[in-house]
Amino acid sequence: MSKIVQKYGGSSVGDVEKIKAVAEKIIKEKKTGNDVVVIVSAMGKTTDSLFSLARQINSMPPRRELDLLLSTGEIVSVALLCMAIENSGYKAIGLPGFLAGIYTDTVHTRAKIKKIDPKKILYELANDKIVIIAGFQGISAEESITTLGRGGSDLTAIAIAGAINADRCEIYTDVEGVFTTDPRIVPEAKIISEISYEEMLEMASAGAKVMQARAVEIAQKYKIPFMVKSTFSERGGTMVKEMTLEEGAVVTSVTLDEHQAKITFFNVPDKPGIAAQIFGELGKENINVDIIVQNVSKQDHTDLSFTVASSDMEHALEISKRQGEELKAANVICDDNICKITIIGLGMANHPGVAARMFKVLAEEGINIEMISTSEIRVSCVIRKNQGKKALKSIHNEFFK
Repeated sequence: MSKIVQKYGGSSVGDVEKIKAVAEKIIKEKKTGNDVVVIVSAMGKTTDSLFSLARQINSMPPRRELDLLLSTGEIVSVALLCMAIENSGYKAIGLPGFLAGIYTDTVHTRAKIKKIDPKKILYELANDKIVIIAGFQGISAEESITTLGRGGSDLTAIAIAGAINADRCEIYTDVEGVFTTDPRIVPEAKIISEISYEEMLEMASAGAKVMQARAVEIAQKYKIPFMVKSTFSERGGTMVKEMTLEEGAVVTSVTLDEHQAKITFFNVPDKPGIAAQIFGELGKENINVDIIVQNVSKQDHTDLSFTVASSDMEHALEISKRQGEELKAANVICDDNICKITIIGLGMANHPGVAARMFKVLAEEGINIEMISTSEIRVSCVIRKNQGKKALKSIHNEFFK
C-alpha cells in the first residue's frame, strides 16, 4: 500500500460539477488500495473575491483578520469535496490547516511553515479514511490562523508529502504540465516531460504561475519529486525531480512576469551602508527585492533602482519614500509599466553565448533592455510592459523553433 498526496487547484474545484469529478478521481485512486491525502485550494476566484470584500470594508485590512477571512475559501472546498466522496460511499474527513498539524511562523498573509505534526493525518489514514486538507493555511505559535501566500496550497501539498513520507505527490491544475512558455500567449509552446528542481524554482521565481517558488524550494531541500498534470486530461504531465547538469537543455523555458514594478532612488549618497539601510527596511517588512541596478557614482552620489512584485509596490514605495527623505535623495519614483522576461536552462552553464542570443532577438525587435540579472541557469531582462508578449514570442521562437 502506498501513500499518495494529490493537490487540486482552484480551477479544478471551480464549481459543483468539477468537485464531483475530482471526487471520482480521488476514489479511483483509493480503489487501487492506496492511502490518499488530498490538498485543495479555494473554488475558482474565491480568494480574490474575499480580498476584494475586505478592501471594501478597509482599504488596508489588518493582516491577521485578512488571513482569517481568506482561509475560509479552502474550508468550503474541503467540506464540499468530503460530501461528494461520502455520497459515493467512501469515508472522508476534512481538516483545516491547524487540525492537520501545520504550524507556521507569525508573518500573516505570507507565513512560512515551521513544522508539520502528521499524527492526525496518519491516524485517519489508518482508519481507512480519505483525508482532505485545506491548503494555503496553518496556525502560528500565537494561535492565529495564517496563510502561506499566493500558491500556498502547492507548499501545503509538498510539505505534507514530506511529513508523511508519501510515495507519490501529484499537483493537479488546469494545464497538462509545465510548458516551454505560456501556451496562452505562444500556442506553439511544448510540454516539458522532465525538469530539474533548479529550473522549476527559477521558473516560479520568474513569474511562471505553475508552482509556488517556496513549494519548489521545500521539494528540492527534502528531495520530494512531484508530478504536475491536468485534472481534466490524462495526457502530458511534467515530472519535477533532481537532474544532473548534463541532462539539462540549453534553454528549458522562457517566462514573462507582467506583475513587476521598479522603484528608483535618485541622487543618494554613494557610501558604505546606504544599500544595507534601504534593503534592510524592506526586508523587515517581508518585501522581496528582485533585480537591483546601481549607476556609476557622480560626485559621491548615485541612482539606485530595484524591482518588486506589483502586489508589494504600494508598501515598498511608502517605505522607500521614507528612506529617501532620511537619505536626502533628490527623488524616489515608482514605475509599474514594466515586465520581466527570463530564459532558464540547466545547460546554460556549459554553453556560452546564450545571453547574447537573447539580447540579439530583443535588439532586432527594437526592444530596449532597462535592467539585466543573471545566474548560472537564468538570464532576466526588464523591458516595457507593452513589449512583453512580443518579446516572449520572439525569444521562444529563437530557442524552440
